[in-house]
Parts: sequence; structure tokens; C-alpha cells
Amino acid sequence: QVQLVESSGVLVQPTASLRLSCSASGNIFHFNTMGWYRQAPGKERELVATQANGGITNYANSVKGRFTISRNTTNTVYLQMNMLKPEETAAYYCNYRTTGRTVWGRGTQVTVSS
Repeated sequence: QVQLVESSGVLVQPTASLRLSCSASGNIFHFNTMGWYRQAPGKERELVATQANGGITNYANSVKGRFTISRNTTNTVYLQMNMLKPEETAAYYCNYRTTGRTVWGRGTQVTVSS
């Protein structure tokens, strides 16, 4: 079993930067992918950024060049978000995925508004 602990939700202004974190604990399988998906009100959940244990990253086209995902050796993943846009207001869910298993965090509410 894997548990995910995410950073707290925040309210930021447009163009602001924000760093999210997510720490995994429990029975972590070595070969895994961690990252974030987001879901805005009334919309489907979409991939934001993920990183496999070996370092391979995957980004949504809309965040390329502005967001950066990284992982450390203590099973913590970070998402550096720059130049945030109002339309990126959403619940950001940390995700852990390996073969036959997917675990979701509780969600971090990020509100981008003036």
C-alpha cells in the first residue's frame, strides 16, 4: 500500500510561481511513475506532468516550458509551476502509478486569480 501526502492548497495571482510537493510512503515499487494531474470544475482530469523513477518526464503541451517536475531520493516529487494562468485553477492530484496499481493523493487546490 502506498500513501501520498501533498502540499497545501494556495491562492496565487496570475503570473505567479508555485512549487507543489508530494511524498510517497509505504510499499513503493521501484519501477513507478509519479506526478500530477489536474481537474478544473466541470472538466475532465488531465495529465500535467509525470516523472518515472529513471528520470523520464512527460508534460502536457500547455505547460511545457513553464512547469518543471523533479524527484529526489526520498520518494518526493516536486512540480515547479511558473507564470500561472487563471485557467489553470484546478485541483492538482498527485499520482503514483506502477504496473497494476494507481494511487491518488487527496488533491491540492490551486486558485489563480486577481
